[in-house]
Amino acid sequence: MKVLITGGTGFVGRVIVRQLLESGDEVIVLTRNVAKAIMNLGKDCRYVQWNSTEVPPELDPALEVDGVINLMGEGIAEKRWSEEQKKKIYGSRIHGTGNLIKGLSTLQRRPSVFVSTSAVGIYGNRSDEEISEASPVGSDYLATVCKDWEKAAQGAAELGCRLAVIRVGVVLGKGGGALHKMLPIFKLGVGGKVGSGEQFMSWIHIEDLAAMYIEALKNPKITGVYNGTSLYPVTNLEFTKTLGKTIKRPTFAPAPAFALKAVFGEMSAVLLEGQKVIPKMFKETDFRYRYPTLELALRDAAL
Repeated sequence: MKVLITGGTGFVGRVIVRQLLESGDEVIVLTRNVAKAIMNLGKDCRYVQWNSTEVPPELDPALEVDGVINLMGEGIAEKRWSEEQKKKIYGSRIHGTGNLIKGLSTLQRRPSVFVSTSAVGIYGNRSDEEISEASPVGSDYLATVCKDWEKAAQGAAELGCRLAVIRVGVVLGKGGGALHKMLPIFKLGVGGKVGSGEQFMSWIHIEDLAAMYIEALKNPKITGVYNGTSLYPVTNLEFTKTLGKTIKRPTFAPAPAFALKAVFGEMSAVLLEGQKVIPKMFKETDFRYRYPTLELALRDAAL
C-alpha cells in the first residue's frame, strides 16, 4: 500500500513507519520539517511539506495514496495546561485533522481508508467500571477534545474513505511516552504509586499499538471505533509494583494527590484519574499481541 502518515516522527509514528516499511509498504510522510523527518525516519520514505496545520496541505492532485494514518497533535503531557496550551492541544488535533481532510479532497484519486487517533481519555474518570467501545463518553476537557477529534475525522468518511478510529491508552516503549518520564525517578528508588494507586491504567506496548494501526489500515472489516489497549488493564499500584520488580528498585515513595495538583494543575487529572478499558473490538478480530502481559511489556520497554 501507499500510506500517507501525519505525526510520523513522533513516538508512536516512528514505530508505525518502521513496521510499514518492513512489510513492503510505501510511506509518504506529511511533515512541517522535511530535513528533521529524514534524520528521524531515513531515506526510505517520501516526504511532503506541510508548513502549518492551520491551513490545508498543498498536495499534488496526482499524488496516489491508498490509505492515511493520522497521528497529529500537540503532546498532552508536554507542558502545564495553560489556556494557550489547551488551545494548542485542541487546535492541532481538531483543526489539523479537518484541514488534512480538505487537502485529501483535492486528490484526483482519494484514499480508500483513513485511520485516525483518539484516546481512552474520552471516557472520563470511571473508577473501576469496565469500559468497552460501546460505553458512554465523558464530559471533561480531555473527553471533549477526543469527541471533537473523532467528529473531525468523520469528514474522511464523507470523502468515501473507510474510517477507523483508535482510542489509545498509556503507551509503553523505549525512548518516549509515559515510561520515559517515569524511569529516571524509579531507577533512583524514589518511585511509587500516584495518589491512591487505585485508579486503573489501560496500557499498551508500542509495538502492539503500531500493529493495531496497520491492522486497521489493511483489514477491510475494521470500521468505527476501536480501543487501542491491552487485554489486561491494571491499577496504578499494580503497575508501580510490576515496574519496581522489573528494574529491581523499591517503590515505597508515593506521589500524593495534592502535590501533583500543585505541580501539574488541571493536567494532574491524567495521572490521578483512570479508566479500565477493554479492547473488545480488537479482541473480536483475534488480534495477536506481541506483549500480552504487563510483565512482558515492561521487560522490553524498561530494561
